[in-house]
Amino acid sequence: MPAPWTHALADTVVSDPALPPSYDERLGSLPGAALVADTDLPRLALPQEGRLAVAVAVTGGAGQLAGPAGWCARRPQVRLTRLAVTLRDLDDLAGNARRVVAAVDAARGEGALADDVVVQVGVPAGDLGPTGPTAAWLAALDELAAAELGLLLPAATEPGLLAALVDAALDRETPWHAGGSTAAPVPAPGPLALLAATRLAFDGASRGEVVEALTTADAAALLGLDGLAGARRWLTGADLASPAEVEALGAALRDLGVAL
Repeated sequence: MPAPWTHALADTVVSDPALPPSYDERLGSLPGAALVADTDLPRLALPQEGRLAVAVAVTGGAGQLAGPAGWCARRPQVRLTRLAVTLRDLDDLAGNARRVVAAVDAARGEGALADDVVVQVGVPAGDLGPTGPTAAWLAALDELAAAELGLLLPAATEPGLLAALVDAALDRETPWHAGGSTAAPVPAPGPLALLAATRLAFDGASRGEVVEALTTADAAALLGLDGLAGARRWLTGADLASPAEVEALGAALRDLGVAL
């Protein structure tokens, strides 16, 4: 299986950043990152040797992007892979998206945020219609697409609605990341299902086919989908709530004979 398929497929949500950094051991051969909140960075246990891959969830608004990025840049033990920020101005999602874009440009210009760090933006699900994204949601996505930023979507979303959101992102050639939640109303599809659904949506499959991929438990069928590796360009990764989930993903792939 090509390396781009498995690289950083899953990041692990870290519940206690003060624990010794044994994330590589927990992740096995899946080279994901440890996802921590920006407020937890000062408590992060840093390795004595090597570098710890870290993904940071920004808890504030656009003005707080540069701080955690600079914190990571000043520490040689940390390799910042991505920043995730959520829009908070529900009355002006597009304007809020433009402010995030401006903050990213400023942080890159100041050297606090490296060019290779991926920035992903969550557009609140509260502004979504019952069958798909609203005009306001799409306007915010247009701003992100124009700036070539990534989209952060809640994976634990009703499958038909998630399929519509993925369609909207792919229509704008916008890569997306599946965010996790411990208080989700519905179970989140696994990374393989998300990858297969992305492949099908990109190929123009029907909404029903995409939903079927999101809800199937047949991992062998998902892995047998043509062009699955190419979907890694559009699904940049998925957050898993615990190291155990990441280990289970690795075990499932190994059982199916996938070389990690």
